[in-house]
Amino acid sequence: MGEGWDENDTPGSLLAPLGNLPPRSILWETAMNDADAQGIDALRSILNLEREQGFENKAVMGGLDRFLDQWKSRLTPIIGTPPEYATLSPEQRGQWADHVLSRLPATDRKARPKRPSSARRRPAPSPITLDDDISRIRGVTQSHLPKLRRLDLLTVRDLLHHFPYRHNDFADIRQIAELQFGMEQTILAEVTEISQSTIGSRRSSAHAVLTDSTGGVRATWFNQGYLVNTLRPGTKVFVSGKVSAFRQHLLFENPEYEIMRGQDDLMHTGRLVPIYPLVDGLYQRTLRGIVKRALDATLSQIDDHLPEDVIHRTGMLGLQSAVSQMHYPDSAESKEAARSRLAFDEMFLLQMAILRRKLLWQEENTGVPLNTDLAELTSFVDSLPFSLTEAQNRASDEILSDLRLATPMSRLLEGDVGSGKTVVAALAMLAAALNGYQAALLAPTEILAEQHFLTITRLLRRSAPAEQGQHIVTISVGERTVTVGLLLGSLPKRVKDDMRLMLAAEQVDIVIGTHAVIQESVDIPKLALAVVDEQHRFGVMQRAALREKGTRPHLLVMSATPIPRSLALTLYGELDRSVIDEMPPGRPPIVTRYELPERRHIVYNFVRSQIEEGRQAFIVLPFIEESEVPVARAMFESGAPYRPTPGEDTLRTKFVKGAVNEFERLSKEVFPDLRLGLLHGRMPLSEKETIMDSFQRREIDILVSTPVVEVGIDIPNATVMLIDGADRFGLAQLHQFRGRVGRGKHESFCILLADEPGGNARERLKLVEKFRDGFKLAEMDLDLRGPGDYLGTRQSGVPVFKIAKITDQDIATLARAEGQKILQTDPALGKPEHKLLAERLAVYENTITGEMS
Repeated sequence: MGEGWDENDTPGSLLAPLGNLPPRSILWETAMNDADAQGIDALRSILNLEREQGFENKAVMGGLDRFLDQWKSRLTPIIGTPPEYATLSPEQRGQWADHVLSRLPATDRKARPKRPSSARRRPAPSPITLDDDISRIRGVTQSHLPKLRRLDLLTVRDLLHHFPYRHNDFADIRQIAELQFGMEQTILAEVTEISQSTIGSRRSSAHAVLTDSTGGVRATWFNQGYLVNTLRPGTKVFVSGKVSAFRQHLLFENPEYEIMRGQDDLMHTGRLVPIYPLVDGLYQRTLRGIVKRALDATLSQIDDHLPEDVIHRTGMLGLQSAVSQMHYPDSAESKEAARSRLAFDEMFLLQMAILRRKLLWQEENTGVPLNTDLAELTSFVDSLPFSLTEAQNRASDEILSDLRLATPMSRLLEGDVGSGKTVVAALAMLAAALNGYQAALLAPTEILAEQHFLTITRLLRRSAPAEQGQHIVTISVGERTVTVGLLLGSLPKRVKDDMRLMLAAEQVDIVIGTHAVIQESVDIPKLALAVVDEQHRFGVMQRAALREKGTRPHLLVMSATPIPRSLALTLYGELDRSVIDEMPPGRPPIVTRYELPERRHIVYNFVRSQIEEGRQAFIVLPFIEESEVPVARAMFESGAPYRPTPGEDTLRTKFVKGAVNEFERLSKEVFPDLRLGLLHGRMPLSEKETIMDSFQRREIDILVSTPVVEVGIDIPNATVMLIDGADRFGLAQLHQFRGRVGRGKHESFCILLADEPGGNARERLKLVEKFRDGFKLAEMDLDLRGPGDYLGTRQSGVPVFKIAKITDQDIATLARAEGQKILQTDPALGKPEHKLLAERLAVYENTITGEMS
């Protein structure tokens, strides 16, 4: 056998061994016996099959090198000394095979030609392309297709971007004498014995003895008896898996295996081996082979859309290298470099789409410039019973500065619970009204919309605010009047119709409501400012629909809780940020305690003591009705993360309390002498209003509620927030509940109770007990729960990444900076060096929904 062929050699050097052969006519006229003919025919068939299979060296058992070695004495005089086939690339193998086939003589002795005739060749199949159906990849059968399509794998391109979720590290190849019990290890050994066993009617298993120069080890493949025909004695094989012991002998049980055909082509052993997402009926070994063949056939067709100067500045891998290394990395460092490049791509395309649409929107659309230097605005601020904090003043200045411009504002206002975002939003809406325009505030729930209505009317007029059940209020602001309306879907039809008519006639200056405000039947002809109280619950299309009311209005998005910066870059990347990171002075800190369930009676006595001092209390539970549900479902429905411990029965049921039943129990057994109220989401709005009005008027001592009190409820006399079932909530939500108390002059308390908290839940509750900073808790919550749980449910417009994590803040920041550099010099992406990027971005923008329109 030859020494093989280096990739730097030329085809001529590869075929050199054949160059000194005698002319074909002489060869064909040489006497040929049946054994010679048999070898030639076999080689011809093998090489033709190799061509059909893409020159993967699998057309003959043991590889072509083994066949050529066995027939060396008969074939070398005809084809010369061949190269080491296993070391060649598929392209090199094809060149060598074509040359050999052109020199092989015919073997039909009855009609052997004296002169060569032009052999008919089967037309070569057209090259596989990235956009071809996956069925073109060898090894994809009809039974595989529906399974692959369940993974959304339709084209060859999809296969290349079906990345492994982890890799098994089988790269450390050891000698058998170095094997250690209980560890994942890889050996290169020779099969010295192999046998098959069958127990009863079960499928047969294969048992092998593997040896190298240092010793031997046994291997068993259960239900894979067919391997006796694959791993024949004498076969060199890589074996990877965990080493166990049986009767004092080391043993591999169901290990990965791969026959040695050249280490560079290893797929299943001897390297970092990819582990892919699967569906039932599809196996790792099968999918690994399919993806590998797709890579070999089409990797070179991938165009890199990232401009060269970006690659140079960031030090990123080229796209072809990144895709290849993401599947089959040469090392852990190569894998991380590939992940960084592909994650950067996802973040970069998202940021480019965000930035470009924002630029186009601002260039193509004119907003309403507002005069914000008005005496009435100054008078409003001066009339407040409190002074704005420095952070509130800073945020107000940023917003008012944007409102002065003809370019529509797009701004995110965020702050901790109780930091005073509503008064800043009220100032902005008042500016619109005083300029003769309209403003709208959109809240996620009716109870919160009504709370905003009551709060804003209280802020705007120093006399009594609007009363419960009132839906329109006219307020004098200096020498002007401002009309504030409430529009809810549950209001009587007559009330809603009247409000729509008044809005259309420009008789309502500020409208506050839920999704009812953005219905097509609602016309707000002079809408200049849209405020969205986001709370992660509004879909993108709802925000866009509100923005379309009237001319292009300014947009202010309020977040009920601090947003981790990494999420802000991805969820709100098109918005400028104003942050209120300072709490109003004079508020006493809220004392937070995590109490064990056996101290429940002590907690109830403490609640009673607060009521006796004239205070009020919340008791919050996660569900409306009590029930017995699987643990996993109980956690899921509450929005809390659920990570079962090893061996835990995830189908076991757990009794969960409900607000309705707990209200009855507390009223009769624990606080029979106190006044209790019940509030939950299924109540009619009128009943909710009555309960909240009674609680506000101190006619209710203890309000038993579901999480509807999470945001917007302002009861200064309430000093106790008891969260029963606190393990079912995330950090941000628990912090929100805590923010419902501590709004008056009295010391306030937040008590966390959990009957059966797991380790993760106890960790969460201890963090809430320790930290008061909502910004810090938001980052911790995101780390603990992940973005899906953090947001509660999948939100329309939240990007779905294959490689990047929504928390990859450094990558997101870098991607945004690079995107800004490109768009500063080429906003239309018309330069030649940006052609591929423009094409890729156009495809990307058609596949995402973003709040950028």
